[in-house]
Amino acid sequence: MTTYRTRGLAIALTLAAATTALTATATAAPAAQARSTGAGAPAPDSLDWKPCAFDGAVSGQECASLPVPLDYAHPRGPGLTVAVSRLRGQHPDKRRGALLVIPGGPGGSGLRQLAEQGPALRTQTGGAYDVVSLDPRGVGASTTASCGLSADDRMLVNLRSWPGPGGDISENVARSRRVAEACERNGGAVLRSFTTRNEVRDIDRFRQALGERRLSAYGVSYGTYVGAVYAQSYPQHTDRWVLDSNGDPDPRRVERGWLANMAPAADIRFPDFAAWASDPARESQGLRLAQRPSGVRPLFLALAAKLDVRPRKTTRDGVALTGNHLRQALQLALYSDSSFPMLARLVQQAQDPTATPVLPPPLAEPLSDQDAAATVGVICNDVSWPQHTPGTYERAVAADRLRHPLTAGSPVNIVPCAFFKEGPAEKPVRITGDGPSNILMIQGLRDPATPYFGALKMRRAWGDRARLVTVDHGGHGMYLDNGNACGDRAVTTFLTTGERPEKDTYCAG
Repeated sequence: MTTYRTRGLAIALTLAAATTALTATATAAPAAQARSTGAGAPAPDSLDWKPCAFDGAVSGQECASLPVPLDYAHPRGPGLTVAVSRLRGQHPDKRRGALLVIPGGPGGSGLRQLAEQGPALRTQTGGAYDVVSLDPRGVGASTTASCGLSADDRMLVNLRSWPGPGGDISENVARSRRVAEACERNGGAVLRSFTTRNEVRDIDRFRQALGERRLSAYGVSYGTYVGAVYAQSYPQHTDRWVLDSNGDPDPRRVERGWLANMAPAADIRFPDFAAWASDPARESQGLRLAQRPSGVRPLFLALAAKLDVRPRKTTRDGVALTGNHLRQALQLALYSDSSFPMLARLVQQAQDPTATPVLPPPLAEPLSDQDAAATVGVICNDVSWPQHTPGTYERAVAADRLRHPLTAGSPVNIVPCAFFKEGPAEKPVRITGDGPSNILMIQGLRDPATPYFGALKMRRAWGDRARLVTVDHGGHGMYLDNGNACGDRAVTTFLTTGERPEKDTYCAG
């Protein structure tokens, strides 16, 4: 189950910590602008289910359109459309209810993630759940917004705010200002509505439309925060709640903290790649980068510095392999061991003067304008970001480059949110121990996006509401994704029987 997450790295790594949207052309038609719906709470039978029509939909997957208010403070005002999807359980006589798959991101497509993960989740849970999901507003087949950005501004290594050679951020400042102005000018009220709290409200509207008193859930990456906010906001409507690869829920920082945490997280995860890339088994594959693990990091840093000065032409016309492309490729690869060969091959090609490097697809093509708008909208609308003043971001980048050279200052660099004229749409939700004890967290020890130290803050916030399964494994996304039978068994047991470990538990690698 690595395909969705591997292909879903672009937006997650653009500015925050989770997965890119894979635009769905489902039966639910997207709308570019809000429309007047007079949207009240949908009746349980108001969803018109039809076979999904997007490429990659699995057999039996159904799609529908759910009307939601643009602004929940004015529920009968202009409305949006949220695309929803389901895979019915195979055993109606044993039906437990609905299991909601909460996509990562911000910007991940739930319709696509359901196609990737739904069949396995349905099998693991014995067909007792209807497995359901949605494209959050701004994503895929739901109502989207446009910032009207140029293709160059939508390239991952540009939208991600990688500093220039030597740590110069002048180009990042100019680009962030340009992106913010374009998004505010072109995105309007629709883009302003892209928030975690509105996604949570849309999920509860979906629950009502399904006719379910309570939902079970499986959220991964950014989806764990969405799931946490839902469980805090609607505890009475939660059943069995699984949160996989959790971010720090600090309401003063949320997305700002997730991004900053990726610098030490990369340092924690990199030794796994170094061990793999120096293993003698790589010799026959032509992918061995050093004789010992200790040799991989200096080789990588030196090569990135060289490419800063002298980029290499690639197989993609007009897109050179720069030091920042290599650094971004590292971030992509750290998510999953299955991506290690991609990175090693790119390093080998970059060192070979006779080779023409092949960039991984997320680095070779721009994000869609809608995907960029969805991500920028959520992270800028969710929380306050420091405004740009001379020296503020420059000092942060300079210090972070010294502490964490693998990420070269990018995680603390300026982003478009620094130039948004309006602050957060609402205050972030504080996660607390108030509510039912029905949450199971699962977390890898060496997660490059939502590091373990951040997940422990989520665990402490829940108090006795949660139990934590720690998996001694690297990468992002643990359940059914890394071959750890102990971790998989803990989650499956909880979803099928409701039984959790009596206390926090550890699964060896």
